[in-house]
Amino acid sequence: MKNDNTFHMDIDDFRKYGKLMVDFIADYYENIETFPVKSKVKPGEIKEKLPDHAPSNGESFESIINDVTDIIMPGITHWQSPNFFAYFPSNTSFPSILGELLSAGFGVQGMLWETSPACTELEIHVLDWLVDMLGLPAKFRSGNAGGGVIQDSASSAALCALLSAREKITDYNTNISGCNSRITVYASTQTHSSIEKAVKIAGIGSKNLRLIDVDETLSMRPKALARKIRKDKDDGFIPAFVCATVGTTSSNAIDPIEEIGKICRHENVWMHVDAAMAGTAAICHEYRYILDGIEYADSCCFNPHKWMFTNFDCDCFYVADKKALIKTLSILPEYLKNKTSESDNIIDYRDWQIPLGRRFRSLKLWFVIRYYGVEGLKYHIRKHVKLAKKFVSWVKKSPMFQLAAPAPLNLVCFRHINGDDFNRKLLARLNENGQLYMTHTVIDNLYTIRMCISQTNTEERHIKRAWEIINKTARELDN
Repeated sequence: MKNDNTFHMDIDDFRKYGKLMVDFIADYYENIETFPVKSKVKPGEIKEKLPDHAPSNGESFESIINDVTDIIMPGITHWQSPNFFAYFPSNTSFPSILGELLSAGFGVQGMLWETSPACTELEIHVLDWLVDMLGLPAKFRSGNAGGGVIQDSASSAALCALLSAREKITDYNTNISGCNSRITVYASTQTHSSIEKAVKIAGIGSKNLRLIDVDETLSMRPKALARKIRKDKDDGFIPAFVCATVGTTSSNAIDPIEEIGKICRHENVWMHVDAAMAGTAAICHEYRYILDGIEYADSCCFNPHKWMFTNFDCDCFYVADKKALIKTLSILPEYLKNKTSESDNIIDYRDWQIPLGRRFRSLKLWFVIRYYGVEGLKYHIRKHVKLAKKFVSWVKKSPMFQLAAPAPLNLVCFRHINGDDFNRKLLARLNENGQLYMTHTVIDNLYTIRMCISQTNTEERHIKRAWEIINKTARELDN
């Protein structure tokens, strides 16, 4: 019962409704394929069903759950559906959900070691595990000069890396005197938009972002990068940061990070490797080639919340020199000072990120790794890549469709031979149907359909059905 004096939910009701909530989620997953993958509501439709003002008196938990079913559910695009092939995966799993529940229950604020030692030390340990699991250089382990931290996203990781590069190249004076307008940043034309946003936030400005051409595989051209850096130096600019991408969002292109890394090492430029989605594949030894050259990286990141069955948000960010990161981001007001932080024996992760506060994210990651084990994770990664290759084989055999880009892992970019307008109509019709959900990109100035195969419960029957729907819809449009 609700306590009339405190307005809190009591322990007995928490047990009751907590069990109800787990059943609700379990029922959702059991029936998820019955829902249209992409929400069909119109703009403002959800808001119109909500009351104009907050309730003066508390409502029953039953009425809240009823509104979830009646109002919220129609506005959900089902990212966890096995028929969700859009954007990138944001897959979760039951162990991750339970780990997140426990984290929410603890309600830990992990800004300092002092504020919850387990929050900090588990994070250090799990990130060290992942160094070994992905075959990353030992320099990224906590016992060495570098270390890892969980950020909310690869966008935040890129910003932290860029700020560190900016400070290092200016001998840490930019934080004091303001940004140097001669600093330059480099990325390929296919690099995620988060780099442009980071450049703006860091005060470097988009005019100082150099976009480097790509080759026929949509990977950065190292020689073009080297020429641009050399020209900028000759023109009085200060090259500070290069982002190499392992698995671009648009097409899953993989930049040659070893060649890029050697250029960065020679020119004294910070190299950050963004492996947000594709990085998980390196758990499998046969896909570890995607990180060839990672030893040259000053920082790198990948997102377990994309392809490692760990719910959003969870980005693993590594730096080779943690002192550079800490010196860039550390501020110590009096109210955070404590004896433990003054020692050299602990990490205060508040100094490794933009915000002060931080959640107990490592708990869900720990749950996932322990529940699946390394072999279980390998099994699912290999299965998704195998399914993508099967889909590629169908596209190659089709007289109606063609591949638009190489498909090294789990993303297939393809298009109908009838041209851009037809492909636009085809994708719109497919998504309106509700049986699957895909998104598009533009490759070589041509409208291209993307199919990302990596949801937790996607099986061969789902991609086979998707291919049948794609072909059937294309034939209907073509008549």
